[in-house]
Amino acid sequence: MARHSKSIPGRSLRVADQIQRDLSDIIFSELKDPNVGMVTITEVKVTPDYANARVYVTMLDDNPDTVQKTLDSLQRASGFIRMQLGKRLHIHTLPQLTFVYDNSIAEGIALSHLIDVANSQRARDDEEN
Repeated sequence: MARHSKSIPGRSLRVADQIQRDLSDIIFSELKDPNVGMVTITEVKVTPDYANARVYVTMLDDNPDTVQKTLDSLQRASGFIRMQLGKRLHIHTLPQLTFVYDNSIAEGIALSHLIDVANSQRARDDEEN
């Protein structure tokens, strides 16, 4: 039993990666909802029993209204998406999908901007001295 328990996390990561690839393809090529625009799946986290999967998405337009519309549309279409995923992925339990907005890219851009401002301020201070 201990031998198999060590391989489960690796398998779980592989399943999550495969779900991410398949969901990206399904949303891009088969989902025809006009409220779902350019969506990028940044990560998929699967529970150990494969019953649930949290799908982290980001999009070009980070307007809160657009984000909420997109998440609502993805959640409404989750049954269709799950059915299409079941045709591609053959595992014992097909996870329920929960879509979550991933704001890490927007936060990273904001932090990068703050660093640039601090560096330019430091450079101006060094020139004055």
